[in-house]
Amino acid sequence: MRAWFFALVGAAVLGLSGCGYNSLQQQDESVKAAWSEVVNQYQRRADLIPNLVNTVKGYAAQEQKVLIGVTEARARASSIQVTPEVLNNPQLFQKFQAAQGDLTQALKSLMVVVERYPELKSDQNFRDLQSQLEGTENRITVARNRYIQAVQSYNVTVRSFPVNLTAKMFGFQVKPNFTVANEQQIATPPTVSFDTSPPGAPATPAAAATPAGQPATK
Repeated sequence: MRAWFFALVGAAVLGLSGCGYNSLQQQDESVKAAWSEVVNQYQRRADLIPNLVNTVKGYAAQEQKVLIGVTEARARASSIQVTPEVLNNPQLFQKFQAAQGDLTQALKSLMVVVERYPELKSDQNFRDLQSQLEGTENRITVARNRYIQAVQSYNVTVRSFPVNLTAKMFGFQVKPNFTVANEQQIATPPTVSFDTSPPGAPATPAAAATPAGQPATK
């Protein structure tokens, strides 16, 4: 009986391995690891913002609208509970992405304001914070790219036959992925014009063709 038991267990293990269960587990863990790095870098950025805002406030206290905008955007992004369930909830994932996108735009507005204050730009503390922020933004880009690749590989596996049968049996679902925030905007072809005349100026009329055999009019 014991021999039959071990034989059945062995057959079950081989069956699960052959139907892609092990691959699903490995790729699922890879997605979770990549996601943890994304969250880690976003948190790193959030931790920099209070000092950055306070430094800017010391030189540009009158820029209340921008300063408040950055603070509120950080609060909204930080209010979303980033749990493993986010990876299986497309709506919550989209909400997280939108909040981080709003924070990114708020920080861009803050950097535009900084350009109007040379004393602030020359402050060593601000320059250090700006350098850390730029480095963090680069790390966010790398982390997001790794997550995108991990999810793409995982989703292909989940949707491929016969592994998709195993995925349904054990509850492995397609995971949401990052999208381009301004997809509609970049999908619109840019307007190209070679008209160099100032706005409101009448268009330069084309020169009239000179009939053959007649001298050009001066």
